[in-house]
Amino acid sequence: MQKKKILLLSVSAGAGHYRAAEAIRAQALSSSSSLEVCHLDVMQFVTAAFRKIYTSFYIKLINKAPSLWGYLYHASNGAQADGTIERLRRSIERLNARPLLQAIADFAPDAIVCTHFLPAEMLSRLIRKNRLHCPVWVQVTDFDLHRMWVHEHMSGYFAANEEVADRMQKNGICVEHIHITGIPVMPAFGTPPDKALCAADIGINPARPCVLLMGGGAGIGGLETVSQRLLEITEPDFQLIVLAGKNLQTLSALQTLAQQFPTRLFPQGYTSHVERLMACADLVITKPGGLTTAECLAMGLPMIVNSPIPGQEEKNADFLLEQGVALKAYDDISLAYRVTTLLTSPPTLSMMRDKARLLGKPDAAAKVIQQICGS
Repeated sequence: MQKKKILLLSVSAGAGHYRAAEAIRAQALSSSSSLEVCHLDVMQFVTAAFRKIYTSFYIKLINKAPSLWGYLYHASNGAQADGTIERLRRSIERLNARPLLQAIADFAPDAIVCTHFLPAEMLSRLIRKNRLHCPVWVQVTDFDLHRMWVHEHMSGYFAANEEVADRMQKNGICVEHIHITGIPVMPAFGTPPDKALCAADIGINPARPCVLLMGGGAGIGGLETVSQRLLEITEPDFQLIVLAGKNLQTLSALQTLAQQFPTRLFPQGYTSHVERLMACADLVITKPGGLTTAECLAMGLPMIVNSPIPGQEEKNADFLLEQGVALKAYDDISLAYRVTTLLTSPPTLSMMRDKARLLGKPDAAAKVIQQICGS
C-alpha cells in the first residue's frame, strides 16, 4: 500500500513553530505506518539576507527593542492586504520562494501543514495560480490570531481554543474549515514521565519544591540575573532548574553561579526532552510562547509568565491569566514575590494545577493528523 505523504513546513524564527511541526511529525510516525512525513524549515531554502531578516533580526529585535516589535506586530495586523507595504513584503517573499517550491515538488506531498504564516502565504498564491493541487492546512501556534495567518485557498485551520476559532471566523475563514485542536506538543507530554526518575537524572531531590525557569529556545531573558535574584530567597527553600536553551554564554554563566549553590541551582542547556524537566517542577517561570505554555498546560503546571514579548506573547499571557493558570511578573522583585507567595500556598498551587490540566490538550497533534488523514 502506498504511503500518504505529509509535508510539514515551519520557520525557525524562535523555536515554537519548529517544535509544533516536530510534534505533528512525531505523532504521525508513532500513530501510523502508512504515513510518510517530511519536515522542512523554510529558512533553509531562502537567501542569507532573507534568513537574517526572518530569524537573526527577529531575535535581536525582540531582545533589544521589544516595544518596536510590538508596534510592528499591531501595525501589520491592521495593515490593508492590498497596501503598499504588504505588496512589497509579498514580492520579496516570492523572490525567495523558488528553492522551497522545488523541494515541495520533489517530495510530492498528499497534504501540507504550515506551522508558520510565511509558507502558508506562499502556497496560497500557488494554489490561486493552479500550480499546487494538494490540500494545505495551517496550524496557528499562539492563543491569538494575527491577520498574517489568514490566507485564501487553505483546506483548514487548526486553532488553540474556542476564542481563536472565533477570531478565525471573524477574519473570513469558513466555520467548516476551522478545527479546535489545541497547539501540538510532543506525544511525551501526554504521558508525563516519572518524577523520581527524572529528578535522579538531573541530581535534584524530588521531595523538595522545585521551580523551572525557562528562557525560550534562544535563551532570552537575562536568566543569570533572574536566577541570582531567586536564589536570594531562603524561605521557602526550593531548588531551581534553569533552561538556557542554545545560549551557551548564558549556560556558562549559570554553571559558574551554580558553584555557589550546588544543592539549589541546576543549569540545563538545550534539550529535546523538556517534559523530563517539567516533570520535576512544581512551578514554571517562562516567557509565554505558545508552544511552551501549551506544554505546561499539557503537564498541568502552574506558571509565572515573565517578560512577555509585546504582541503574540502578551496575548498568550492575557489568556493564561484570565484562565487562572498563571501569574504575571513585571520585574525581578515581583517575580521573587510571586514565587514566594505560590510556594507558601499549596492550595493555590493545587487549584492552578487543576485548571491547567483542564486546559491542556496533549492530544492536539493526534487530532491534527486525524483531521488531515480523514479528509
